[in-house]
Amino acid sequence: MSRAATARRRPRRRARHDDSLASPSGIVAIIGRPNTGKSTLFNRLTGSRRAIVDELSGLTRDRLYSIAEWRGRRFTLVDTAGLDARSRRDIPGDMAALARGAQEQARLAIQEADVCCFVLDIRDGVTPLDDEVAKTLRGGGKPVLVVGNKADSDRDPHYAHELHGLGLGEPMLISALQGRDTGDLLDAMVDALPPVEDNGTGPPDARELRVAIIGRPNTGKSSLLNALVGEERALVSPVAGTTRDAVDTVVAHDGRAVRLVDTAGLRRRGALDTDVERYSVLRALRALERSDVGVLVIDASQGVVAQDRHVAGYAVDAGAGLVITANKWDLVPESDRAAPAFLKTIGAAFDFVPGVPVLTLSATQRRNIGKVLDTAAQVATARATRIPTGALNQLVRGALDDHPPQMHKGRQLKVFYATQARSQTPTIVLFVNDPELLHFSYSRYLENRIRSVFGFAGVRLRIVARQRSSRDEG
Repeated sequence: MSRAATARRRPRRRARHDDSLASPSGIVAIIGRPNTGKSTLFNRLTGSRRAIVDELSGLTRDRLYSIAEWRGRRFTLVDTAGLDARSRRDIPGDMAALARGAQEQARLAIQEADVCCFVLDIRDGVTPLDDEVAKTLRGGGKPVLVVGNKADSDRDPHYAHELHGLGLGEPMLISALQGRDTGDLLDAMVDALPPVEDNGTGPPDARELRVAIIGRPNTGKSSLLNALVGEERALVSPVAGTTRDAVDTVVAHDGRAVRLVDTAGLRRRGALDTDVERYSVLRALRALERSDVGVLVIDASQGVVAQDRHVAGYAVDAGAGLVITANKWDLVPESDRAAPAFLKTIGAAFDFVPGVPVLTLSATQRRNIGKVLDTAAQVATARATRIPTGALNQLVRGALDDHPPQMHKGRQLKVFYATQARSQTPTIVLFVNDPELLHFSYSRYLENRIRSVFGFAGVRLRIVARQRSSRDEG
């Protein structure tokens, strides 16, 4: 009996999609020709409905990103457009250009991914288009997982044997629609990913500080990098989108090495309107994954716009600390600069990161530049804060006594024990009677009580509820 056939008889397992104890690390791209179930698999593995699923081929034009978690490993999953190298003469000119862009996006995803998941329809066998995709993957130099999708029933006829002829390793048979054997696929993904990069778990003042300079296009990120470095290390241009790749520069600050990463301008995913810009997003996301702090550069003369908040959300999702720098302060009218409410308005726009520092500066005139790395180091120190278990439990018990959880359907949340997980992102684990009883509002209340004592300014603090097991009770 083949290995794939044996895997089909394993019990189905489900991936966890709640807040994990680790930051995301690694990228898996779902690749294949149109209409093999790639988006269905993406939705299944991420526990979402973000990708459009339909019988009509070619619906996925842009790459979709989401976080999947399995066996304690969080990684970025990328859904791509179906690869189709055929020329389509029946498509109008503008649609043809869009289709070509989608194809290029899929190829760029292969280039940037750590692992490629090659999805085929086993009911069709290996088609000429599948052979073309396989040829592309062989030249990519990345680990490839061959997945025969739509194995909904053992009684259905299929051509799984043809998958062996691709020469890309032992195929796995799954049903993305039913979730059948997707646990085995997640096992294979985690095993194929490179080891988690050490993002620093020692004392924050004894290791390299990693700072990603982020922001929407044309806010002055490269100008800030040059001001911090003291020389023209990054190309500066008034044209939005000049920076396309992440650039690392190491400088010394207060006797400590600081790695600065200038990234391409980021927008919210729905506003990505060029192939190059979409590619830059993936590079920037990877830069944030390996950074301690994201320094968000906004254009103070324009105020905070929706895209600024979206970009800050990228940093939060990646588990990095956050510093807001209001650049081009010299272009702000003097009446606004003198009004305390103007600066408070900027900070209030990022209230989803409590205590986030807000700096005003002019990168081109080098005003207030010296505060940027000092503040980034302070946020990195807050991110590395460890709360003694005894002190944490005493604080949580006091919070429970002062404001007990409300009853829900005759049941009340009970917190038996609290501890801080060993994670790059500050994470508090609560062992409770039922995680479903921890309401969002009460989680926020506990977070505010913890912050009032231990700080964590500029850093997301995760509160994760876990059901107490018999082992925990002992």
